[in-house]
Amino acid sequence: MKRIALVAHDNRKSDLIEWVKFNKDNLLKHDLFCTGTTGSMVENALGENYRVTRLKSGPLGGDQQLGALIAEEEIDLLIFFWDPMASHPHDVDVKALLRLSVLYNIPTACNRSTADFIISSSLYGSNYKRIVKDYSTYINRSLSEV
Repeated sequence: MKRIALVAHDNRKSDLIEWVKFNKDNLLKHDLFCTGTTGSMVENALGENYRVTRLKSGPLGGDQQLGALIAEEEIDLLIFFWDPMASHPHDVDVKALLRLSVLYNIPTACNRSTADFIISSSLYGSNYKRIVKDYSTYINRSLSEV
């Protein structure tokens, strides 16, 4: 069972929901985490008997909550359909979330093609152990320069 985060900006929510419906049978086997309105939309797409863990809306701290879950190694996969054509009041939070997904080596899809590749990968159904780089030498180096 995977712990999958599903996030979408307003202009991409319908794309994510279409993807969720297409992959419904697969997603029902996993624990899903969503920000804000996306969470209720995903629940509706999956059916009334399925509940997702719903976080705050992105601009109200949901992206940061999700980042904290990634840092605590509580998320295995991030599907984030973000809108590259719109500015967002919480762009710094979005950047921080994506930074954490890279830092903790979380498979991350920012569009449908990548999400399709991830969910259809033979590694998706396996007990894949990701390797998390030890960045403590970066921190120690930075502190010694101060």
